[in-house]
Amino acid sequence: MNTKEIKKTEEEYFINTFSRQPIVLDKGHGATVYDKDGNKYTDFFAGIAVNNLGHTHPKVVEAIKTQSEKLIHISNIYYNEPNVILGKKLVDLTCLDKIFFSNSGAEANEGAIKLAIKYTGKTEIIAMKNSFHGRTIATLTATGQDAYKKDYLENLPHGFKHAEFGDIESIKNQITDETAAIMIEPIQGEGGVNIPSKEFYKQLNKLCEEKEILLILDEVQTGFGRCGSMFAYEIFGIKPDIMTLAKAMGGGMPIGAILASDKVASAFSPGDHGTTFGGGPFVSAVANAAIDAIIEENLVNESKEKGEYFKDKLLKLKDKHSKIKEVRGMGLMIGIELKEPCSALVNKLREKGFLVNCTAGSVLRFLPPLVISKKEIDALIKVLNGVLE
Repeated sequence: MNTKEIKKTEEEYFINTFSRQPIVLDKGHGATVYDKDGNKYTDFFAGIAVNNLGHTHPKVVEAIKTQSEKLIHISNIYYNEPNVILGKKLVDLTCLDKIFFSNSGAEANEGAIKLAIKYTGKTEIIAMKNSFHGRTIATLTATGQDAYKKDYLENLPHGFKHAEFGDIESIKNQITDETAAIMIEPIQGEGGVNIPSKEFYKQLNKLCEEKEILLILDEVQTGFGRCGSMFAYEIFGIKPDIMTLAKAMGGGMPIGAILASDKVASAFSPGDHGTTFGGGPFVSAVANAAIDAIIEENLVNESKEKGEYFKDKLLKLKDKHSKIKEVRGMGLMIGIELKEPCSALVNKLREKGFLVNCTAGSVLRFLPPLVISKKEIDALIKVLNGVLE
């Protein structure tokens, strides 16, 4: 099928839930992708922070080939070795003790909410304004952006409140005797790459300890080297009771996870939660390869170094262009807030061979693969400068 046929067929048969960019991506390697018409693009979006290793990384491809010839799916009634290896690996990499696998970040967040309520016996969750936690009914309710849930308000579950991100007093004002947990992203991605202070997280840790409230940390977008550390909680000194992961964990395969302390995890017993596909042998084998590659290739430090380089270049652009209100980010999770909507700028950059994202209306969000080169960053900066002019 050619590009025109693909677009026409989708319009005829698919439920319309995405405003797609007008290109059909066909193949890629590293930070480079090509569309069906042979046009070349540098990917600064990485599948919404999924492709931290870029496209067709050899270790991921090899794991796909090898495991697909052995075992793809079994029920979770049986043990499977790749999943056990992955579970131990993730627990060893984090500050938590137990793990449960799901298929996505939204499912992981849904399970985390369920676990917090089961453990505490309480009914309220405090989330943050401008947050994003998923599109299931519960995670949509936790999401602090009305645009995503305006059509469902009458049917959303009760028990979710929203406080100002980075404002400890705002959170305190929402706490009641029924508060089970505070749910938060260390850095808000979909909300516009918003970064609170380390002091805020110090106060939040203290508040949760004093009030005996669980802290649920959504690291779905910030994990696996994205922010210049394996996980963002390490940067801020956050002490979560429950943490959720997904996106880059699977190297492109759909997988998510809930991690929890021994004490909190003990609230779940057989039958309390489950999944058909979560943690299957195929996705687990690929996730093992992806995580190993991030560690072996020192991509966490690469993310930090290249992120500082990229951010410095963007700050110099800010000095030149009055349209740029602010540049903010950590590692290779960076946003440019403009003084005007940014969707037209995304289109212009795509036409010039660069794939980026507009979020929160006026924030250009950059989430390139951790394997992006400084040469590719320089090329983006040059084109962005020209477009802004």
